Amino acid sequence: MIGYVTVGTRDLARAAVFYDAIAAELQTPRMFETDRAIAWGVPGGGAGIGVTLPFDGEPATVGNGVMVAFDAADAAQVDRIYAIALAHGGSDEGAPGPRGEGGFYAAYFRDPDGNKLNAFTMAG
Repeated sequence: MIGYVTVGTRDLARAAVFYDAIAAELQTPRMFETDRAIAWGVPGGGAGIGVTLPFDGEPATVGNGVMVAFDAADAAQVDRIYAIALAHGGSDEGAPGPRGEGGFYAAYFRDPDGNKLNAFTMAG
């Protein structure tokens, strides 16, 4: 159903470094790039993610209640994505670990612009 999601940034070059590192771990290449936006994904694959300088020229703001989740292969990859995010200017919103019942394992973090992100896996 979802083809891609886009989050705003105030600094495209800084966002590129952050998202390139996570995309490398997920083996997801850039699929689109302009001087105002970059998107990562695989045409015909799962949902991609993009970052953009807002079209209206106003500063990027964080959506209250908005979160983008990265589908990880396993708990070890969740741990790696979380570490990569923090090493590239992200901030902690919840260390990796099991959440609730049903094998949901996740880590929560924010990108350098404050957009809330998550890496997760379902183990059963």
